[in-house]
Parts: sequence; C-alpha cells; structure tokens
Amino acid sequence: MIYYDENGILIRDLQKSDVRIITDEELAQGWQSTTDKYEMRLRDQSEGKAIALVAEYSGSVAGYINVYPDAKWGAYANRGYAEIVDFSVLEKFRRRGIGGKLMDIAERIASTYSDTVYLGVGLHSGYGSAQRMYIKRGYLPDGNGVWYKNKICEPYSDCCNDDDLVLYLSKRVR
Repeated sequence: MIYYDENGILIRDLQKSDVRIITDEELAQGWQSTTDKYEMRLRDQSEGKAIALVAEYSGSVAGYINVYPDAKWGAYANRGYAEIVDFSVLEKFRRRGIGGKLMDIAERIASTYSDTVYLGVGLHSGYGSAQRMYIKRGYLPDGNGVWYKNKICEPYSDCCNDDDLVLYLSKRVR
C-alpha cells in the first residue's frame, strides 16, 4: 500500500526486498545491523500486529517506521494505545523532510486506532535529533522516568547508556 507520494518522497509498506537494502545501508553507516529486526517487522505486519513502513527518496530506500496499534510492551502496554517503534532515516537522506513525513503518516495511522500514540526514545547522543523532533511535535514524557531493558529504572539503580535506556513519550493524536 502507498501512503504518500509527493516531492520525491514515497511512503509505502515494508517489503521483503527492503530488508537487505536497509541492513546493508546501516552497516555502511557503521551501525550494528542484522536482517532479524526487519524480518520480525514483516512477520508482525503479515500477522496484523503492525504496520511497517518504508520511505523512498527519489527511488532509493531512505528510512522506515513501524506502528503497533496495541503494543504489548513499554510505558503504555496493554492500554489500547498505538506505539511508534524503530524509526530511522538513513544518514545520507537526512534533512530532506523524510523523517517528518514518516512521522506524519505513522501518527495518522496511529490515530485510527487510539487517541494517544507513544514511543520510546534513547537517551544517548545518537538519539539527539530524534529527541528534539519528538518534543517539537508535541510529545511529552510519561512521568515514570527512564526505562532500562523494558522496565522502569529504579532510582539509583545501575544502567548503561545504550539503546536499552529509553524515555517514553506520548502525544494525543485526536
């Protein structure tokens, strides 16, 4: 399905052929990447658990985002809220409006399932641009502090500033 097609940006459903492209591009950026995550998104999509989206820019895969209409993990698990998961624009395609369009479409999809959408954002500097984007888009912290390895990080407990340390944010979408 195509969700958006204007100004060189196309947003559509994730396809099997995208998995290797995304993985190879992330490896080329110096990221740790395997096909497992994207194959899981395809499975979740085929089972009706998620809407997995890809953005193309001038015909090249440029980014991705996923919407889980009723997520079973995180700060708002099992409350009927949609979650945006695993959002990225490949570095060579940034600053072209692709991330904003992916978020617009993801929020629009989420709004068909619930009045609130949430997401978790990492806290290290690699997430800096995402942190700024979410605040500008109206996302607010959930008030529970940070989560580490899928549970609330208790005050003064040990954690590592890696991809498992996140702050959950939410936004009303209707």
